[in-house]
Amino acid sequence: MTLPPGQRAVDGFPRFGTHLHHPPPPVPADPVIEMVGPLTEDLTLSVADLAKLQRQELRADFHCVAGWSATGLLWEGVTFGAVYRTQVEPLLKADTSISHVVFEGLDGHRSIVWLEDALADDVLIADRLDGRPLDSDHGAPVRLVSPSQYGFVSTKHLCRVEFHTSAPPVPDRWSLIAAHPRARVRQEERHRRLAGRVVRPVYRALIGPIRALSARGSRTGAG
Repeated sequence: MTLPPGQRAVDGFPRFGTHLHHPPPPVPADPVIEMVGPLTEDLTLSVADLAKLQRQELRADFHCVAGWSATGLLWEGVTFGAVYRTQVEPLLKADTSISHVVFEGLDGHRSIVWLEDALADDVLIADRLDGRPLDSDHGAPVRLVSPSQYGFVSTKHLCRVEFHTSAPPVPDRWSLIAAHPRARVRQEERHRRLAGRVVRPVYRALIGPIRALSARGSRTGAG
């Protein structure tokens, strides 16, 4: 399959993410995912309980907004749609309409996702990659995987999910590298205000420095 506009295939699967010059966060002994929002009661799912839900394998490419793509990755986990419909929807307060979901990782990274994008059939809460449990470099114990969106949406080390009835404040609103609110790869939605092809050279120039930071912060090595 042809890669999306502006993407180039790379060997392996580099470690990219938040705070690259630091090691990945330690995995808690009993990891859980908190789910908060307009719910009738608090919801906390243990990663162990999540693994008991109906599982799915997904072979997909991973596209970084910087312009590289890791191809043919095999993810395994539970679809976010299944978690939402079986665990969250029954607890929504009456007359509540969710529009956005915020995914937060143990490393502090947060991604804001439109609900309709989060409920796509290929969006997983994944705990395995290429037949093995996720390692720390790639999001252990569980991470979001949304192949149709740029990689910054696929929050690693997932520990908290927030449900919102309107768009939450954007943290990097005035950043020069301002993430697009949809981040759909095929539409090349890289930047909030600039066309994807315009910012390609800027993002691509960041690949080298980010790789260097990743190497410094990695405990297990990229791959």
